[in-house]
Amino acid sequence: MAIIQAAVRKASLTCPKTRLNTQILSTLSTKTADNKESEQVNIRSHSAGLPQFLENWTRSTFRYVGYGLVALSTVSFPIFDEILVTSTLTALTGAYWYVGLRDIRQHQQTIRRNFPVLGNVRYLLEMIRPEIRQYFVESDDEAVPFDRNHRVIAYQRSKGVNATMAFGTRRDVNAIGYEWVNHSLYPTKIDAKEQRVMIGRNNPQWCTQPYSSSLLNISAMSYGALSDRAILALSSGAKLGQFSHNTGEGGISDFHKEGGADLIWNIGTAYFGCGKFADGGVRVFDPDMFAENSVHAKMMEIKLSQGAKPAHGGMLPKEKISPNIAKARNLEFPVLEDCHSPARHNAFSNPTEMCHFMQQLRTLSNGKPVGIKLCLGQPEEFCSMVKAFLETGIHPDFITVDGAEGGTGAAPPEFSNSVGTPLVEGLTFVHSLLVGVGLRHPTDKSNSKVALIASGKVLTGFSMYKSFALGADVCNAARSFLFSLGCIQALKCNTNTCPTGITTQDPELSWGLVSNLLLAERASFQ
Repeated sequence: MAIIQAAVRKASLTCPKTRLNTQILSTLSTKTADNKESEQVNIRSHSAGLPQFLENWTRSTFRYVGYGLVALSTVSFPIFDEILVTSTLTALTGAYWYVGLRDIRQHQQTIRRNFPVLGNVRYLLEMIRPEIRQYFVESDDEAVPFDRNHRVIAYQRSKGVNATMAFGTRRDVNAIGYEWVNHSLYPTKIDAKEQRVMIGRNNPQWCTQPYSSSLLNISAMSYGALSDRAILALSSGAKLGQFSHNTGEGGISDFHKEGGADLIWNIGTAYFGCGKFADGGVRVFDPDMFAENSVHAKMMEIKLSQGAKPAHGGMLPKEKISPNIAKARNLEFPVLEDCHSPARHNAFSNPTEMCHFMQQLRTLSNGKPVGIKLCLGQPEEFCSMVKAFLETGIHPDFITVDGAEGGTGAAPPEFSNSVGTPLVEGLTFVHSLLVGVGLRHPTDKSNSKVALIASGKVLTGFSMYKSFALGADVCNAARSFLFSLGCIQALKCNTNTCPTGITTQDPELSWGLVSNLLLAERASFQ
């Protein structure tokens, strides 16, 4: 320390500038020590997150301002001849007192109690924050779950307008995480037949009605989560574009049938459209009802879990259940309780029983393809499932691998954010394991016994190529097709107030969707 101090003194003698800096540092140190106590005392003099005038606003201030407004309203009558001025001032004074007294008396929000009237500004700004950020703040490649660049691609392609870009990529090709496709120097023309995949063809022992699937189809979204006009538009567009439409676990509705698309019937844990209530209010599988409704579907998909909320059931509030929704789900109307879907099936309790349940569905549907949908969880459980495939000799005709990045109308944030395996890792694991046991061909996917369908933020051609490279035969997309309906990513799917009328049962909002004008747009996007 003595050596350092001596060096500082020497430097101060030889360099005036250094001498000045040393004096400044010494002065600052002295002031810091002298004022340490005073700074601690005055720490609350700095704003704690609110503008200064708001921090000084109290209930007493509210009353003083209110008394002033009353006085001003009173003296305004003889001063102003215009009745409009005095009436407006009186109305504003009354509204001021009404809002302020209501804020003081309510017990839900402390900010409003402590800062009557002005405290409401905070909640107003919080309410419009997502819109302000989306339209004025965020960059084109920043928003989640889909940035503006990707949403614009869906909008443009669905409307058939120019979807090209000028002047080259805006992405940093040297950034960590940048992805690309390696092209061929000798590209060939792809035949239209090669753009469809036959599912179930390599399992003639039980699949007598294999299905020719498009490479991109509409993923599972239930009627109930979507409005009737949205379902009709999607189904009609799928028919026009010759791709399939997954019903979601809400059953097959009249709007699915009216659209005329190839339907993939998603069979969830509540067995909507193929189940009934048993003792204790538990819904159980009904073979006769399944056989009756299976004529409307091309394939059957047993939903084990979904990416946005794996290991979690579902719930549709009773207020949203219309007569048409009740009919599709085989519920009595009016519905007196919320409609719940349990977290697991009761038609089977282990992989072996699941295999026999698949076989039962094949028999009841007269040989149509039957598969399963899952978001990969514990790898050993999927390994146990594959072991049952080999031991029973019964395996699915297809497996839909849903990534944890997949969408949903409503789910607890812990499940959407932190549960389940993302698509890349899940698809890679499932494909590799099925190749290892001989259920998928290592090089020629067309000779595989089990087809793979990938879903989870599939929107562009690149996202499809990426899934194909990891082993998928077919891709499903959900939110991408909602963009083609006009979805603006308002993030209000769980409020029944979707401004575009897509994820709501409010007829005033869904009225804005004109199904017959949206047909070409759905097909054009695909």
